[in-house]
Amino acid sequence: MLRKIMKGGHRKPSKSDDNDFGFGPPPNSGSGPANNVVVNHSSRAAPGPPSPRYGPTVITPPPMNTVEPLPFFRDVPVSERPNLFLRKLQLCCFHFDFTDTLKSMREKEIKRQTLLELVDFIQSGSGKITENCQEEMIKMVSVNIFRCLPPHENTGQEPTDPEEEEPYLEPSWPHLQLVYELLLRYVVMSDTDTKVAKRYVDHSFVLKLLDLFDSEDPREREYLKTILHRIYGKFMVHRPFIRKAINNIFYRFIYETERHSGIGELLEILGSIINGFALPMKEEHKLFLVRALIPLHKPKQISVYHHQLSYCIIQFVEKDYKLADTVIRGFLKYWPVTNCQKEVLFLGELEEVLEATQSAEFQRCMVPLFRQIARCLTSSHFQVCDCYNLLSS
Repeated sequence: MLRKIMKGGHRKPSKSDDNDFGFGPPPNSGSGPANNVVVNHSSRAAPGPPSPRYGPTVITPPPMNTVEPLPFFRDVPVSERPNLFLRKLQLCCFHFDFTDTLKSMREKEIKRQTLLELVDFIQSGSGKITENCQEEMIKMVSVNIFRCLPPHENTGQEPTDPEEEEPYLEPSWPHLQLVYELLLRYVVMSDTDTKVAKRYVDHSFVLKLLDLFDSEDPREREYLKTILHRIYGKFMVHRPFIRKAINNIFYRFIYETERHSGIGELLEILGSIINGFALPMKEEHKLFLVRALIPLHKPKQISVYHHQLSYCIIQFVEKDYKLADTVIRGFLKYWPVTNCQKEVLFLGELEEVLEATQSAEFQRCMVPLFRQIARCLTSSHFQVCDCYNLLSS
């Protein structure tokens, strides 16, 4: 019962709520078609008073008998399919209450089947998607996925084992998964013209996608990771913006909240991005290493994302061996004092970095490094004091 109360509560708005991407409450379950709903950019902000710019948003359940199944694409002439496509998108803008599994069962199934048909239609490539259809499809996707996320149960003040925590599963996932699948198929589709698509998959859309990485549902974060990675690969115009936006998420996590569900997934995307960096490496990328990746060793929850973080760090050192000194000194700066489990993670990562370190870079940092190793040798923790393999590296 306490879990349900916590999930239904609100969270105090964060500093990032004041932005230019719209204010007002996000779409709620139980509302009708919400093409004109304003989505709050901050994914965990409590809904505030309606914005005078957009006026109040009245949220009402769909009238009875308004959600009716539409004909299949195969049952209508090719010339009528674009119009049918738009009608199906409009139907999928209805929201339903998934907290009550017995409520609107028929309407929920109609929407699910319609979403399945839209996914199949996009995947089959049986018809060219007009620009108007693309615009309406992104609107429908936005209405369904952009929403306030429930507040975190653990505020981050007390360290917990993420493997022992029961993940929160989004009740509307039967519909949400298909909406994400539709978006993914649209992004990867060979017929998608980025010159047209970038008008709708714009900076605002990407920023709201990034907000959703804080979802506690691992299934949703997995879809978001795949979709964002595909957007980064296909929309070259968005690449600098995406990197900067991820930087800002890291900064806020490190220096303000120390609570975010999707750091591991974001680092996984970055691992692939770093692997594709051209040489000589840009100064912007080196600053990202110093200002974001190395400080990510500071938070208490590093064990949740350490594997992905370590991969990113090693990628930098292998691409530019001169960065080894910077990385090792960064480790020493954030070296844990009383957390032995965290210290074991540092030692394992340090060993990998040393294997890729050249002699000249090692000599620059060997004095402070050996001082730290000497302290580890006197540790009461058996895994920490067993660090002789670093000396042989």
